[in-house]
Amino acid sequence: MIGCSTAKKTKVLQQPTTSVITPSAIVENTVVNVDTLLEETKVDSQRQVVQVVAPLTPEEIAWNMFRAGINKQADFAAALHYDVRKPHFVMIHHTSQTSMAQTIRTFQVPHSKVSSHYVIGRDGRVVQMLNDYLRGWHAGRGSWGNITDMNSVSIGIELDNNGNEPFPEAQIKSLMVLLDTLKTKYTIPQKNFIGHSDFAPGRKDDPSAFFPWERLAQRGFGIWYNPNALMPAPANFNPMDALKLMGYDMTRPESVIRVFKQKYIKNDRTLVLTEYDKMVLYDLYRKYY
Repeated sequence: MIGCSTAKKTKVLQQPTTSVITPSAIVENTVVNVDTLLEETKVDSQRQVVQVVAPLTPEEIAWNMFRAGINKQADFAAALHYDVRKPHFVMIHHTSQTSMAQTIRTFQVPHSKVSSHYVIGRDGRVVQMLNDYLRGWHAGRGSWGNITDMNSVSIGIELDNNGNEPFPEAQIKSLMVLLDTLKTKYTIPQKNFIGHSDFAPGRKDDPSAFFPWERLAQRGFGIWYNPNALMPAPANFNPMDALKLMGYDMTRPESVIRVFKQKYIKNDRTLVLTEYDKMVLYDLYRKYY
């Protein structure tokens, strides 16, 4: 790295080409002042110093934006596949792989054509793989409301989990800290924290039923119902319209019902909305929409 004042070490998780750089390795001496660049010029015999304000070039503006997207609390391992954009959503995944190192490796090989902004290990370690402002390749085909290109507006977070096990406490705590940082930094609305399965019902099922959406919603990340305030839905309440209003693509209603029940009901994965399911849906509708 250019301008480093001390030697830095690079951690290798698996292969020699799989590098993870700690936050301290980010170059600090190349910071461009966001407001102005000051150029000192010596003039006349009294050697007076005149400060000349020079406007920022597009390259300098871009560099400042790039630096702002680096989370210094996380390690960094650069992924290969991305575009540039601003985040308005956060999408949560589980990796369906056996280790954090395997997931990082997957995001660093050319043929995978997939990437995510963050990976969080079972032990709570956070590795950032893409700058927040870059467009990752994590959402794929699907839709949420009128958004079909979720990659262009979202940050992807992968949790090291095979989909058939609970999420460790250390992992969830690290996730909460990261979500709080992202929500504050980019003013992401509470409803814009979603799962991969919300966006692609029938194609994706992550994060699994083990994921604690209720706990996240209590902190303002995603939505949840009030179990103590449930009431029967009125006769004119249309649950399919309510699901569509939430954002679900109703092209395949049974797939949406399965995803909805996996997320909010947990212990019932049948493809029919029960009266209790409708009360939960109605409470969400009243509370958030």
